[in-house]
Amino acid sequence: MLKNLTINNFRCFKHFELQQLGRVNLLVGKNNSGKTSILEAIQLLCSKGNPEPLLDAMTNRGEYFWSDESRRSGRDRQLDICHLFHGHEIESGSEFSIVGLNDDFQNKLSVSIGKRPIASSANSEIESDKSTSFVEDFPDNLIELVFNISWTDGNHREGLKRTLSANGGLSEDYIRRWRVIGKPSKNAAKNQYITSSSLTTTNMTELFEQVVLTPEETLVYQALQTIEPKIQRLASITSGSRRTSESRGGFVVRLADNDQRVPIGSMGDGIWRMLGLALSTVSAKGGVLLVDEIDTGLHFTAMEDMWKLLLETAKKLNVQVFATTHNSDCWTSLASIASQEQDTEDGITIQRIEPGKETGVVFTEREMVIAAQRGIEVR
Repeated sequence: MLKNLTINNFRCFKHFELQQLGRVNLLVGKNNSGKTSILEAIQLLCSKGNPEPLLDAMTNRGEYFWSDESRRSGRDRQLDICHLFHGHEIESGSEFSIVGLNDDFQNKLSVSIGKRPIASSANSEIESDKSTSFVEDFPDNLIELVFNISWTDGNHREGLKRTLSANGGLSEDYIRRWRVIGKPSKNAAKNQYITSSSLTTTNMTELFEQVVLTPEETLVYQALQTIEPKIQRLASITSGSRRTSESRGGFVVRLADNDQRVPIGSMGDGIWRMLGLALSTVSAKGGVLLVDEIDTGLHFTAMEDMWKLLLETAKKLNVQVFATTHNSDCWTSLASIASQEQDTEDGITIQRIEPGKETGVVFTEREMVIAAQRGIEVR
């Protein structure tokens, strides 16, 4: 479990640290303070060199372009890598790093930009660290930039190198093929990321299929019952060939006072959001759950139950939770749960992110309870 996180040169952060992290951590702060960027940084670190999270994060932000060749073929967008770096510019030598400190060891993810002669690459996926100092002797029009990912855990290292396009783009098609041509770590922590717009039907169905007929299925029902106590059963009715990523369909529920199957999409945003939270938490067993704007779709009366269920499930399944919010009811509900907890090293924290400051402001369980009781604003 992460205890401290250090970010260098990533997105809006030149240098930033989170300290005294707990089992459940709520990130608060003004718009554009970097809360979502912190979630992305944690996901990249926990993915241990696997570039797939880059695809989702950059696609959600619209950080891509089409090369002339791609536009003609209608395939293979290019991820605009420069936006991952502080200042939105890259050149040879540009680098960002994300470092996580656990109880007794450190993990580090480094992403850097190198260069090499065009003739030497053949667009290969190499992982060597051979010196390219001789590249300085080549004219600029014979040099290409290289995207390097390196993940280290003590003496263990994983990494990849990939040539960027002339416009500084990383092939989306290459990342999609990573599971086949790459070597993702078998020991990478499970992590689930829920955006502010929630999971798609396809995502939800895949996660549900993983928990059906397991002990964790009961946890999913308990989560839905915090919004609608009459829910007894949940079922997926969408076949793989007919799944849609847009609509809130594919699931039906049975209510205690009604024999008719009720489409879950007809029961409101809260049910859908809670289903996504429950499925993602149980699927992140032994790993990390990341939720952007966790209160989306939830009435303030449901938030305390949501936090209680999330904390209990996270403890039971050894999941560390990072979430963001702008909602006062959301953090005060968490403070209410904290008041019922005994102080522990892996408990609950609120981390306030302030633009221009290099360290998050930590509110421990005791401090957030006092703030809520006295009406002190922590956001």
